[in-house]
Amino acid sequence: MDIALLGGTGDIGEGLALRWAYDTNHTVIVGSREAERAETKAEEYETELDSRGQDVAIEGLGNEDAAARADVVVTAVPAYHLTDTVEAVADVLGDAILVAPAVGMKRDEDGFHYNRPGVGSVTQLAAKAAPEETPVVGAFHNLAAGRLANLDADLDWDTVVVGDDTDAKDTVCELAEGIVGLRALDGGPLSNAAEVEAVTPLLINVARHNDGLHDLGVRFQ
Repeated sequence: MDIALLGGTGDIGEGLALRWAYDTNHTVIVGSREAERAETKAEEYETELDSRGQDVAIEGLGNEDAAARADVVVTAVPAYHLTDTVEAVADVLGDAILVAPAVGMKRDEDGFHYNRPGVGSVTQLAAKAAPEETPVVGAFHNLAAGRLANLDADLDWDTVVVGDDTDAKDTVCELAEGIVGLRALDGGPLSNAAEVEAVTPLLINVARHNDGLHDLGVRFQ
């Protein structure tokens, strides 16, 4: 399967790109608003994988070209860039699955807080911006990007997957579980995305106030 990571040069994009390239046989395409930056990052990821004995080709393209090539498109961008990113590639998405991991947060002197959009959730923002024929799935919201990108680190995390298209949701669950140590759990329809997204600021606040929990994740037992 061809997976495009729009904003694949950032923290969560790097982690997902490296893990999918290392743990699976899927084709990983790094996207960016600047094609040259995507190419540079793709080369860096290839070098990291090569140092671990993995001869994997990762292509770097502009976001629109990356999305046009993919079966699954992950918008690995901050919440404030999400709508613009989806709208910029909308004409080439077609029936590719669009995956939104972004979380809206605000920070004050007490810590981080969920910043819920008027449409209900950041994932629903992606759905609103996407073409009608493009299934939208929310996943990978609560992953610590630093640990995800560290291939020496073992994962023992769950990711809750939400969406209204059952087939699309099942595909994303399979992609998630291709990453060693990551378990996908069905969180129901897209309308449940806010509850999932709101866990991220909680995790950040707990990590900030407790030693040894810098890369805190979620595991349901």
